Amino acid sequence: MAIDLQRFLQRFVTESHGHLGELEAQLSAMARDEPLGRDDLDAAFRAAHTIKGSARMLKLGVIAEIAHALEDVLGALREARLAPSPELAATLLECHDAIGDLVAAATTPERLPAHPDPALLARLLEHAAPTAAAAQTHAAPAPEPTPAAAPPPGDARTPPRLDLRPTETVRVGLDKLDGLIRLMGELIATQGRYRQRLLEARALDVELARLLEDHPALAEHVAGRQRFTRALRDLVQEQERLTSELGDCALGLRMLPLATLFEPITRIAREQGRALGKQVDCHASGGEIELDRHIVERLGDALVHLLSNAVDHGIESPEARRGAGKPALGRIEISARKDGAGVAIGIRDDGRGLDRARILERAVRQGLVEPEQAAALEPTQVAELIFRPGFSTSELVTEVSGRGVGMDVVRRTVVEELHGTIAVTDTPGQGTRLTLKVPLSLALMRVLLFEAGGRVFALTAQHVERLIRVALDTTLQVAGQPTLTLDGTCLPLITLSALLGLERETGAPSPPAPLIIVIGTARAKLGLIVDRLVDERDMVIKPLPAHMRALAPVGELVGGFVTTGDETLVSVLQAPALLAAARLEADAPARDATTAPASAHHVLVVDDSLNTREIERDLLESSGYRVTLAEDGLEALDKAQRQRFDAVVSDVEMPGLDGFSLTARLRENSDYRTTPIVIVTSRADEADRRRGIEVGANAYIVKGDFAQSSLVDTLRGLIG
Repeated sequence: MAIDLQRFLQRFVTESHGHLGELEAQLSAMARDEPLGRDDLDAAFRAAHTIKGSARMLKLGVIAEIAHALEDVLGALREARLAPSPELAATLLECHDAIGDLVAAATTPERLPAHPDPALLARLLEHAAPTAAAAQTHAAPAPEPTPAAAPPPGDARTPPRLDLRPTETVRVGLDKLDGLIRLMGELIATQGRYRQRLLEARALDVELARLLEDHPALAEHVAGRQRFTRALRDLVQEQERLTSELGDCALGLRMLPLATLFEPITRIAREQGRALGKQVDCHASGGEIELDRHIVERLGDALVHLLSNAVDHGIESPEARRGAGKPALGRIEISARKDGAGVAIGIRDDGRGLDRARILERAVRQGLVEPEQAAALEPTQVAELIFRPGFSTSELVTEVSGRGVGMDVVRRTVVEELHGTIAVTDTPGQGTRLTLKVPLSLALMRVLLFEAGGRVFALTAQHVERLIRVALDTTLQVAGQPTLTLDGTCLPLITLSALLGLERETGAPSPPAPLIIVIGTARAKLGLIVDRLVDERDMVIKPLPAHMRALAPVGELVGGFVTTGDETLVSVLQAPALLAAARLEADAPARDATTAPASAHHVLVVDDSLNTREIERDLLESSGYRVTLAEDGLEALDKAQRQRFDAVVSDVEMPGLDGFSLTARLRENSDYRTTPIVIVTSRADEADRRRGIEVGANAYIVKGDFAQSSLVDTLRGLIG
């Protein structure tokens, strides 16, 4: 079937502009002689790599060629084979601008030159590998682009017939459509607040009904109230129905069939096979399934990486396949199917499978695992190594492999950006299968709300397999951990509050048959013991603040926030991170006792901003501290007098009792004479800093200078 690549060119232009922006930011910093970290170079490298891959897929050879040369230079910088300098940055920025000009013209490929500027290309090759430039010295100059033939003039004497009937379709800008989706999401979030107010009205009616026994004169008033509440209930239910229909219609406008993605990538897999001297047949099914346009767009690069990996590392040469008793033609199958609240996309090849010995050898050589650890890794853990940044098993750097980029990008895209999961399984000598699970849409997601350790948390529905209740005295103990037999397999159980380092409420009894949330991926499953189920509904997930996304383990455990009807911020936990944390918890007894963390210190966090309190609590709890919150100085002083805290973190500007006064009052108490007190405030004046130290604060952190780990590092330095 012929593929119309024209419809993908505009998407390529749009996505490339984003990657070019990332490149420009890093190259401009280099031009200013600012130091670039490994993460900065990784980001620039991935941007060039993605532009190259997308351009090659769309047959934009000139763009792919110059992006490939830029990628080589960035690779040399990343591997410290080349030192950054303003002069080098000038050349790379010239390359960036040249790519930008070519991308701008990409919607009319016939107008693109056949080759990039030979002088610029030679300079890039010289920087990447001085010996490689010699091979290009005799390269022919780039030919002038052939102008497109002008369309034949129309016959002015015969005007075209006009069809005045209105069309059945209209063009709507994507920005307007995205704006509609955002408004729809906010409307649904507001609906949750209406539901909360209805519950409050019902509770008030119950209280008023109790008053009737002592105040019968209120009967008419109470009856009127109840009529109002019933009318409000009907109105809220009708509003919910209409909002749900509106949400379905709005999301439907932004849905695209996966065929728009599957068609071009199956072709590129076959072409890559031919380029590597392999015979590859790539077939896709399930292309009729629709996903949100944003998810389809973000999946594109991930699937290209996976297919390239399957062709290069999985499918053998025709000779090797015949020697193994296989047909010379290798097969790659892409499939999609509905899976609960999302879609599962599988990529399966009939190649050689994972070379676990080679993966371990390369991982040790690249410093990803210690030699003594390698021998103890389970097969599933070995397979996980292919997703580590910078990992590659290829000795030869080619256009499709050996660059240490690809699989880590896939994991970041699927898990962090799309709130999905990815798993790999293989059979040596028979092939490999990768399974991606993603939601139908990011604008609105099905969310399970539950309580653990006195706090409410959330999980997206595609990570939840089932809810069960099991008596703990009927479970088995495997390696010191309670385990349940479920569907013929062992399901380890762990109390979520303990996993997150939260204290159980004093006096709260343990139920004989607690609620267990079964989460999992294709690799592993886990039963989370929680206190109770709160709700399940479609909600808008807000992203994690930028300064917290790179934090470990906050950025791994928390994928975003949702807001409940009573304006409470709820952390959305990421199932893959919980599985990883549970594995570490299970392995803890086997680790040397000298490396085990000390008992969790109890910290009092004081701030009149709800958002700041919640962020600081998540940050500290994810770092192993127990946290109690207070919304002003008076509440904090009261709590500090009723129980002992190991440290206090306080804002300055608060009603009732400010942070300076709170610090001074605490220092008057013998129990807090030496307790570490950290002030976190937006007041950056030197006089304020001096006053903070004078009243007894041990540290003064300005919010505007708030580094990702400054608060945690400060507390660790003060109390451990």
